[in-house]
Amino acid sequence: MREVAIVGVSMIKFGRYPDRDVAQLAARAGLDALKDAGMQINSVEALYSGNLYATSGSGQRILQQMGQTGIPVVNVANACATGSTAFREAYLAIASGAYDIVMAVGSEQMGKQGLLGSRGDPATSLEGRVGSYMMPAVFGMAGSEHMRAYGTQQEHFALASVKNHFHSTMNPLAQYQKESPLDEVMNSRVIAYPNTLLMCCPTGDGAAAAILCSAEKARQFTTQPIKVAASVLTSDPFSDRGLTLPDINTLTRNAAKIAYDTAGIGPEDLDQVELHDCFATAELLHYENLGLCGDGEAAKHVASGATWLGNKIPAKYQEDVAPFVDKTYAPKTHAVVNASGGLLSKGHPLGATGVANIAEIVFHLRGQAGNRQVEGSKVGMAHVIGLCSACTLNVLVK
Repeated sequence: MREVAIVGVSMIKFGRYPDRDVAQLAARAGLDALKDAGMQINSVEALYSGNLYATSGSGQRILQQMGQTGIPVVNVANACATGSTAFREAYLAIASGAYDIVMAVGSEQMGKQGLLGSRGDPATSLEGRVGSYMMPAVFGMAGSEHMRAYGTQQEHFALASVKNHFHSTMNPLAQYQKESPLDEVMNSRVIAYPNTLLMCCPTGDGAAAAILCSAEKARQFTTQPIKVAASVLTSDPFSDRGLTLPDINTLTRNAAKIAYDTAGIGPEDLDQVELHDCFATAELLHYENLGLCGDGEAAKHVASGATWLGNKIPAKYQEDVAPFVDKTYAPKTHAVVNASGGLLSKGHPLGATGVANIAEIVFHLRGQAGNRQVEGSKVGMAHVIGLCSACTLNVLVK
């Protein structure tokens, strides 16, 4: 397998674009990524398009907007991991030697799409009878189970929301750029306990793109290529778990082990992580799933400041956080988590999210993240899960 590098990335501002279609949004991201890489569309040998709601022919429609060069187009759908799965397919196409330059695009146009989840065939569906597969309920239940097992408080989950909303104020591409103090998060209406409204990601429209090359080819375009040290995709293994509590943890834990082994690193080597915080409960669970802290330590970890920019709680929030700080806790990792504002503020246009997370990591590794820059960032991880069931992990190295 050949080494693979990223030479161009882009992301449009997430939001709502009722006057444009999804192909136009995605093409804008693709053209911006080409510009970032310093190349034209006729240099690209294949296109991998991730889109969940308009999968059939989405990539072909995007290519029509950028320039129809006759290249192979692959359309990908894989729940919330759609964009990152398209990226992984692009990575494998380069690593295998099939192509030297490819583009991965993730896009979605959701507008004000409501609660996510599938009820299935009403004749056979157990929805509402033995639990729920609506996403707020799934992640609410997972958070409640963590509270039962480890004594985690609702405020601990809310701190992840406070952190990500704070980070978003420094990201001009985020859908929302507004701070939300702890009392505001806690007092917003409950959606699925323990998650309140401000602990849930918004829906919207967006697109992001990445240009991947072989390491040798990358030298023609940049003196600072970003190496893809690992690109992993997992699904749920069989287990005897009850159907009332979908497992959102095991596939990430399995992916993390493979990613760390492949990249030759451990969680302590990460400078930053963009993880799948579709709900605030998910962020804390994934601290543990990715090995950023030990099992049961996620509450202490977020309250320690380790995951905040600068690895410290901003002065304006110290009084709010103080009651939840365990002064005996020593973080084993100091990776900043969701410097972009995360899905909670950046937004979650499903097919776009995976590529956008990768673009965010690249911005930091290049030192181009502005006021939210993770200083000295050299190793980053982009994580996405989609139910049921897919998990992608991409480890990027400067």
